[in-house]
Amino acid sequence: MTRIGAGVIAIALAAMPGAQTGAQTPVAKPADATAWTIDSLHSSATFAVRHMLVSTVRGSLGPIQGRVWYDGKDPASIRAEATIDVKRLSTGNDARDKDLRGEDFFAADKYPSISFTSKRVVPGAGGAFKLVGDLTIRSTTKEVTLDVDAPPPILKTAREERTAATATTTINRFDYGLKWNNLIETGGAIVGPDVKITIDLEITRKSS
Repeated sequence: MTRIGAGVIAIALAAMPGAQTGAQTPVAKPADATAWTIDSLHSSATFAVRHMLVSTVRGSLGPIQGRVWYDGKDPASIRAEATIDVKRLSTGNDARDKDLRGEDFFAADKYPSISFTSKRVVPGAGGAFKLVGDLTIRSTTKEVTLDVDAPPPILKTAREERTAATATTTINRFDYGLKWNNLIETGGAIVGPDVKITIDLEITRKSS
């Protein structure tokens, strides 16, 4: 091989990715230590709404999935993204559940989940706080405020860390297109407009 040919080969090899002196294979970024996973088996989203002005109907909105970012110390560090499977909502009455999944309410075949994405934290007393974010039901997104209890101390095991929180909010169902509104003889709605939602979350991450 001529000296010129050897030089051409050397230049070509040097131009190949990773061939330069000191070049290394990119190292994967470490996992986000603040990321937690919602434990769907130990979390729930329940609701309560007035019925015919005299009683309250309660039910479960369905399983919750998502992630929470939390440094384990400061509630102000918390961010959350969650979805709720409304196709699996339950009030203990099959006919009523079918109505709630139908077009007059959640239209679950078209919009199978409710989603929440937090935007900011407003600190409160004793570790409690307000979590402000966007709630999407059907095709409508509106800002809501969740009142969140102070998180309990983190439970640590050899395999994982675990903590929890309870959050509540009240929404007007008409704001989200859940507008079925038959009236009773006295003029009040059979189903009230205000829906109280309670979310009980358990979240986990691998022990560090």
